[in-house]
Amino acid sequence: MRDIPVGNGSLLVTFDDKYRIRDIYFPHVGQENHTEGFAFRFGVWVDGSISWVSDDEWKRTIRYIPETLVTDVHLINEKIGIELVSHDTVANHDNVFLRKLYVSNLLDKHRDVRVFFHHDFHIYENEVGDTAFYDPESHSLVHYKKHRYFLINTDPPFDHFATGRKGFQDKEGTWRDAEDGHLEGGAITEGSVDSTIQVNLELEAQQTLEFFYWIAAGTTNDEVTVLNDWVITNPASRVLDREQNYWHVWVNKNERDFCGLSSTCTRLYKRSLLIIKTQVDNGGAILAANDSDVTDRATDHYSYLWTRDGAFVANALDLAGYPYLTRRFFRFCESIVHKNGYFLQKYNPDGTVASGWHAAWDVWAKKKQVPIQEDETALVLWSLWEHYSKFRELGFSSMLYRSLITKCSEFVVGFFDDELGLPKPSWNLWEDRRGIHTFTCSTVVGGLRAAANFAHLFGEPERAEHYESVAKRIVKGMRDHLWSEGHGHFFRALNVNGDQTYDPDAVLDSSMFGLFYFGAFDANDEMVVSTMEKIKETLWVSGEIGGLARFENDGYMRVSDQYTGNPWFICTLWLAEWYIAKARTTAELEQANELLEWAADRALPSGVMAEQLDPQTGEPVSVSPLTWSHSTFVAVVENYRAKVCELHESDKPNEIRAPR
Repeated sequence: MRDIPVGNGSLLVTFDDKYRIRDIYFPHVGQENHTEGFAFRFGVWVDGSISWVSDDEWKRTIRYIPETLVTDVHLINEKIGIELVSHDTVANHDNVFLRKLYVSNLLDKHRDVRVFFHHDFHIYENEVGDTAFYDPESHSLVHYKKHRYFLINTDPPFDHFATGRKGFQDKEGTWRDAEDGHLEGGAITEGSVDSTIQVNLELEAQQTLEFFYWIAAGTTNDEVTVLNDWVITNPASRVLDREQNYWHVWVNKNERDFCGLSSTCTRLYKRSLLIIKTQVDNGGAILAANDSDVTDRATDHYSYLWTRDGAFVANALDLAGYPYLTRRFFRFCESIVHKNGYFLQKYNPDGTVASGWHAAWDVWAKKKQVPIQEDETALVLWSLWEHYSKFRELGFSSMLYRSLITKCSEFVVGFFDDELGLPKPSWNLWEDRRGIHTFTCSTVVGGLRAAANFAHLFGEPERAEHYESVAKRIVKGMRDHLWSEGHGHFFRALNVNGDQTYDPDAVLDSSMFGLFYFGAFDANDEMVVSTMEKIKETLWVSGEIGGLARFENDGYMRVSDQYTGNPWFICTLWLAEWYIAKARTTAELEQANELLEWAADRALPSGVMAEQLDPQTGEPVSVSPLTWSHSTFVAVVENYRAKVCELHESDKPNEIRAPR
C-alpha cells in the first residue's frame, strides 16, 4: 500500500503505511523505479539507542495538508519521548523531493538527539554498478549510475555520513552503522551500495527544532548540483510554502457547487484530483497505479498505461476542468496507436509496448487473432468526443482526426461479425477471458457514435452514416443475442469456443453498467433496470463493509469464500452512476449520495483509495492508490452535480413571454 504519493509528473515519491519511502520513479511516473520497492529507513537515536519510525512503538498519523500535495505526518514515540512532524512534497517544476521535519523533545531534560536518513537505491531497477559518494563541494551525498543522479542534502548540513555495501555477503547496509548513534562509513562505495546521513540536534526540555532534507533527481551531476544550489539559495521554508499555495490554487481553480454533498465527499473529490495528478506522466501517459508491493505476488506491477483506464481518467479530468492534462493523453494515444488502428493491452510511460498476456495465436484453432481488448480502442474514441463536446477545441480534434480518430474508427467498424451483428471476439475489460462481451459491445456503440459525430464535424456524412448504422446494428445484436429473457438480465458475454461457436455467459458482472453509460440503452430501459437490480442484489457484499464485487465468485485476491468477491471502489461507484442516470427527482439521487459516502468513509485517512477492500476488515487489498478508483469518484461527483442541475432546470415553470 502507498499511503501518500507526492510528485510532479517526472519525479514520483511514494510512502508506505509506516512512513518509509518505498518508490522513487524518475524521469517518468511509473518508469524507472530506482528503489525497486526497498524501504528507505528513517530513525531517531536518543538516550543510547535507535528507534526506526517503522517500529511498532511509533504512533503514526499519515495525511496531507488539506487541498495540497504536501504531506502532514505526525509520529510520536512515548517510550523514548520524541515527537516528529513532517511535511513532504515534490516541487511542481523542479525535480526535488523536499521534507521539513520538526523534532520535539517531550521530556523535561536536555537531550542529545540524532536523526538518521537511510537510502537504499537500486538505480535503473537493479543494484549492480551503483556508486555512492560524498561530494565536499556541495556537502552532499550522491548516488549515480549512467544517466541517473540523486543528490541528498540537509539544511543545516548533516553532521556525519556513511556509504557502504548492502545485500552482499553478510553486509546488511549502512543503517546498521547508525544503530550505535554514530556513522563511520566510507566516502565512496561502488556496486550494491546504500548510504545513511546523520543530523545531530541538542534539544532542551520540551524544545522543538526544525530542519530540511531533500533529494534532487537529474540526469547529470551538474544538473543535481544546480538543483541543490537552488534549494539552498531559495530558503526551503519558502519553497515549501510556495508548493502548498500552488496545489491549493490548482485544486480549487474551478469553482464548484457540490449540491449538498457532504464535506467528507467534497474533501475526497479534491484529494482524488490531487492523487490523480501524481499518477499522470508529463508525457501524457496515465498510470494505473504505482505500488511496487504487487511485484512480490505477480512478478509485475501496475505502472503501465492501459488506454482503458486512461480514457476513464481523462474523462473524469475533463469533467473536473483539467483539459490540459487530457490533451497530453490523447496526443500520447496518437503516438502509440497500432498501424492497424487499435491499442495493445498496455504501454510503458515512454510509449514502448509493455508486458502483456493477450495472445496473437489461437493455440486451439491454430490461427491468428488480434491480441486486444477492443474496449481500450473504443473508449479512447468515446472519451475524445466527450472532451470535444465540453471544450469545443476544433483545432485540437482536427489534428487527431486522421492520425487517431479515423484510424481507430475504421478498425472498430471493420472488427465486426456480420452474422451476429456484434463486434468480433476480444478480451474483456478484466483481461481474464475472451469472447463477445456486453461491456465491450457497449463501449463500441459509444465509440462509433463518437466517431460518427467527428465525421459529421469534419464534413464526411457518408462515413458518419456508416458508423451510425453499425452502432445501430450492434444495439440490435445485443438485444437479439445478449439479452436473456429467461434470466431477466443481459448475459455478461458470449464466450468463444475454438470451433467458432458461442456459449452464453450468464454470470452477473458489474461492468454491465456500460449498457447505459455509453448510450447503448437508456438507464430506465426495462432490460437495463432488471440487469442492474440483479447486479445490486447478487454482487453487494454482505456484512458491515458492503460495496459491490466485480462479478460472481471473483477469485482475484479473494479473501474468503464467504463472499462472492471483494468490494471494489469502481464497481460500487458504477452502481451510483446508474442511480444518477435514472433519477427523475432529486430525492432519487439519495442512493447515489449514499454510495459516494460509502467510498469516502472507506478511503485511507490520507484520502487514498485502493483497488479493492477486504470484505471482513475494510483494509485495502491489491494496489493503492488505484488511479481508476479516484477518477471514478471524481466522475460520479461531477455527474451527480450535473443531474442535480438538470433536475432543477426541469422543475422550473415555463417562462411566459409577452407578445411583441
